[in-house]
Amino acid sequence: MQRASMPPQAHQVPEFLRLFETYTAGGESIGAHMTALAAAQLADAPLIVATATDFVLYPGGGRDPEVEGYRLGARGFKELAAVSHLGPAVATIQRMRELDPEGALWREEARRLVGACAAVRAVNAPALWRDRVAAAAHAGRHTAIANLVDYACDLTERYLRRALAQPATFTAADLREHYLEAAGDAVQACVPMNKVMIATFYLVAMDTGHRVMSWFDRHAIDWDRAMVLIVGQQGRPTAGVTWATNAVCSNIRGASRWRLPLDRVYIAPHAPALELPRPLDLALVRSHEAPMRRLWAYTREIGRIGARMYEGYPGFAPGAAALPRLQPETTEVADLPAIGHAEDWRAFNTRLRVIMEDPRQLLAGCVVDYVIDQLQAHGNDPARLHVSGLDGTAYPRRFT
Repeated sequence: MQRASMPPQAHQVPEFLRLFETYTAGGESIGAHMTALAAAQLADAPLIVATATDFVLYPGGGRDPEVEGYRLGARGFKELAAVSHLGPAVATIQRMRELDPEGALWREEARRLVGACAAVRAVNAPALWRDRVAAAAHAGRHTAIANLVDYACDLTERYLRRALAQPATFTAADLREHYLEAAGDAVQACVPMNKVMIATFYLVAMDTGHRVMSWFDRHAIDWDRAMVLIVGQQGRPTAGVTWATNAVCSNIRGASRWRLPLDRVYIAPHAPALELPRPLDLALVRSHEAPMRRLWAYTREIGRIGARMYEGYPGFAPGAAALPRLQPETTEVADLPAIGHAEDWRAFNTRLRVIMEDPRQLLAGCVVDYVIDQLQAHGNDPARLHVSGLDGTAYPRRFT
């Protein structure tokens, strides 16, 4: 048997390697020394580090950091996300049937989802949302939320039972007509499942946005000097790597009342994420401050060197691009479309499609930017918002 040949090892000339490392590699490089000088100049500036679960505020000047667990502290996040996922779950089972129509797997998964929905209906009640989930931003809407959840689970059960009894009907077109759009009468759907998904996304974003804005409001942050790092993975591996697609970025800038300049926000998905186990160890939190300040300073200064080298040429100017506005003839968009008003269902439903198709998008970020704008416009008072898909929507009233 002939052995596989190995590629020859690349030869590195020591003198060239030393020249390379002089500038850019290791703790004693020119770049590292510049970073240390820059970080020292920023020691008193407020630094905000966001992970997938926490905000950490380092006030600067050696003061103790503070931590806000915006994801871990989100009341009802998983409960509402479970309902948000019903649409994609049913669509996934429908795709499984297309791939293997005679197989048992899609039927097993359909029955499993039916059982999970039935279990939720058995415990769902206004008191659950009022007393156990107890999200402050949901006050006054507990009965409406319970009715939405009951309807969503009941509709899902009825639709899947029909699919199991009549597999030939279980097509993508049928899914859209009778389940997602509630345009047909095969399962007596009276509210589109699309509205349910938007409502649950909205409720989560409203609670998170309200708490984040309230937390930052309690701190006197100089937003013009603030340094922001968003580190580690946010959602699926390909998502949230740009300002426009990162829901955490939207939350922080919204909390600043849009005073935080975009060029002071850096998204670093490959940077080591801060692991902050509970109960919090303040010494551990504090130990992350110096490397995070160096990372921000390095990113900042490398960018500034470009301006020194190429003054007179067009430079980079960050700006939030306007979201595309849907026209009657629009068939494709490159970003989430703008939402014109609280019942703009063409825009909402297009967003549902885009967050599924665009790998850059965070699934939970479907309506975050819109909700943050609404909180801003209404004094961060959730009671004054119109929750699209919930408020003014006539769900069957199991609970009164």
